Amino acid sequence: MTGSRIRGVGAYRPARIVHNDEICGPIDSTDEWIRQRSGIVSRRFAGPDDTVVSMATRAADGALRHAGVTAESIDVVIVATMSYLYQSPAAGPQVADLLGAHRAAAFDLGAACAGFCSALAVADGLVSSGSAGRVLVIGSERMTDIIDPKDRSTAFLFADGAGAVVVESSGSRGIHRVVWGADGARSGVIGHEGSWARTRDDPGFWPVMRMAGPEVFRWAISEVAPVAGEAVRAAGLTVDDLAAFVPHQANVRIIDRIAGSLGLPASVVVARDVEHSGNTSAASIPLAMEALVSAGRVPSGGLALLSGFGAGLTHASLVARLP
Repeated sequence: MTGSRIRGVGAYRPARIVHNDEICGPIDSTDEWIRQRSGIVSRRFAGPDDTVVSMATRAADGALRHAGVTAESIDVVIVATMSYLYQSPAAGPQVADLLGAHRAAAFDLGAACAGFCSALAVADGLVSSGSAGRVLVIGSERMTDIIDPKDRSTAFLFADGAGAVVVESSGSRGIHRVVWGADGARSGVIGHEGSWARTRDDPGFWPVMRMAGPEVFRWAISEVAPVAGEAVRAAGLTVDDLAAFVPHQANVRIIDRIAGSLGLPASVVVARDVEHSGNTSAASIPLAMEALVSAGRVPSGGLALLSGFGAGLTHASLVARLP
C-alpha cells in the first residue's frame, strides 16, 4: 500500500453570468431575499454548447495542465454527476476519449452533491492499492437541465460548471480516510419528482428535482458537522492543522453554520465560492478548491477538509493536501 495525493486542479465556468435580478421574476422574489437565504449574488448558466461532457473535458484539461502530466498517463477517469441526461453511454468514457486518455478505464459515479468527495475516496483507494497510478476525478453538472425555473425552493440556488483534480501515487498519505454514509429513509427530501419513464406516456412531463429546503437545512447543520469533525480526527489531525475548509457549496448559511460547529480557527480559509458560482452539486467542491488555489489564498501542500452532502441523502468528508 502506498499513499495518494492531489497533483493538479482545474475548472470550467460557463461564460454566461446570471445575476439575481434575472432569477427573481419567475419565482416572485427579490435580490435581497436571495442573498439573505443563500448568500448567492450571481451564478453561471451553461450555454448551448456547454454539456456535462464538454465541461468535464475542459475542467479535466485544466487539471492535467496544472499537474504537468499528459492524458496518456491517466489510468482511470471518474465523472461525478447527477445531471447527465443519458442513461448510457456514461459521460466518463466520452471524456476520456476527448482528452486522449485512450487506455484509461472510465465510469460515472452518482452520489449527488457528495459525488466529488466519494469519487475522490474511490480514486485514493485505486491508487493506494496499486490498481491505478494516476486518476482523473471530475465533478460536472448542468443543473439547469433538471431544475424548474419557477420553483421558489431551487431556481435561485442551482447552476452549472465543472471542476477536476488529478490524483496520483505518493510516498506519503496526501488523501486521508473518508468518513461517509447515506440515509435512504430521507431520500424524499431532495430528488426528482418522477421517473423518466413517465415521459413516454406524458410528453409534457419533465421530472425536475424538488427539495424540501428547511428539512435539508436542518439535516445539513445537525449531521454534517459531526461527520466532518470525525474526518479530521480520522486523519490524526485537529482543526488547528487545517489550512482550508472546502464544503459543498450549498448556500452560505449552511457553510457558516457548519464552520461554526467545527470551531475552526481564524487561520482556516473557508470557501464561499457559492456567492458567484451558485450550487453546482458534484462540481461545487473542485470549483471552490480551484478558486482558492488559483487566487493564492491557500498554501501549496496545505491541508483542506472537504465535505460533500446532498441528495440520497448522502455525505462524504475527508482531509486532503492541496496541490
